Amino acid sequence: MHANAKPRLPPALPTRRRLLLAGAAGALALGLGGCQSAAPIPDTGRLRRIGEARWAHRRPIDGTTAGGLSGIDYDAVRGEYLLISDDRSDLAPVRFYTARWPRPEGAPPEPTGVVQLQRPGGGPWPDRRHAASGLPVPDPEALRLRPATDTLLWTSEGDIARGFGPALYESARDGRFLREFALPAMFTPDPTQRRGPRDNLTLEGIALTPDGRSAWLAMENALIQDGPVPSTGAPGGPCRFTEIDLEAGRAVRQIAYLPDAIPLRPLIPGSFADNGVSEVLMLDAHRMLVLERAYATGTGNSLRLYEIDTRAAGDVLAIDALAPGNHQPVAKTLVADFATLGLSRLDNTEGMCWGPPLPNGNRMLVVVSDDNFNPLQVTQFAAFEYIDRP
Repeated sequence: MHANAKPRLPPALPTRRRLLLAGAAGALALGLGGCQSAAPIPDTGRLRRIGEARWAHRRPIDGTTAGGLSGIDYDAVRGEYLLISDDRSDLAPVRFYTARWPRPEGAPPEPTGVVQLQRPGGGPWPDRRHAASGLPVPDPEALRLRPATDTLLWTSEGDIARGFGPALYESARDGRFLREFALPAMFTPDPTQRRGPRDNLTLEGIALTPDGRSAWLAMENALIQDGPVPSTGAPGGPCRFTEIDLEAGRAVRQIAYLPDAIPLRPLIPGSFADNGVSEVLMLDAHRMLVLERAYATGTGNSLRLYEIDTRAAGDVLAIDALAPGNHQPVAKTLVADFATLGLSRLDNTEGMCWGPPLPNGNRMLVVVSDDNFNPLQVTQFAAFEYIDRP
């Protein structure tokens, strides 16, 4: 979410990456909303489409406006999905939804409830118009269920303009605030903007290891001192993926991941385009799926899924600024270009989780898109059979 690449909207509207109203309106007028022009990478055969569905724009659920779904996870015990909204308490207080989707091939997910996430000490998180001194306005992006504790881990991209960096929180299933984890000092905002996190380009993804002991936090783009954001001609600087020991409550390791150059070109040269990491998901104790999501004004979205091995990279936790030659970034292997998977359109997909196992024993991968509460976008659910190749 480049603060310098899109207009700021009034506080009553969520400021999300794709809410570029002028550009989107132009794309719609030209009949280009939701299309993509990049030549797709050939199908790898590792994802097979099972089903696709949508929720209506600004669907009302239990007195709230649904949308901005940026994270998803599956509760195998209750048989329901958990979906966090990135609404910064503008339309309703910070919250997550629950839903069931027993037949991805035949019907859309059915909402079952909404849970308000509480702030420290209780009560709803404030919106930007009523920001409280000493308390950030969260920008929720990702969530994971901890089955062993029946609690939720969720990330916020922070409240950079007010001096609050990205955060990792833990909450009870009923929304009660439990704790905030200490993150490395490198994630503290710099008032001079010479280092630290970029506004709205921070903790976009979270992955839980199978043993439940660690969580990996994925940055969407590089820290300022680590390099530039991606361009249409060059990859971005390395994104830091940080391993948090959940029992100790601290970072124990960090690796560098290089995002692709923006694979799309905007319809009008020089208008907004970007690419970054939108979600991560563990395959096993060490292998991880990484979803890169790109957008170009008037052209549309690109979604590419990669696999990495977290062991195949150097630990950069103690390196203040990443530069060529002072670290070993992780190698990545393409799993799928979503343009080859037969979806009706590609949108701003930001959530990814494992669903229930399929009858043949393979895993079901489920994704959801963040519509930014924008009528030109969609809340899209898609389910795939995942074919592993260890």
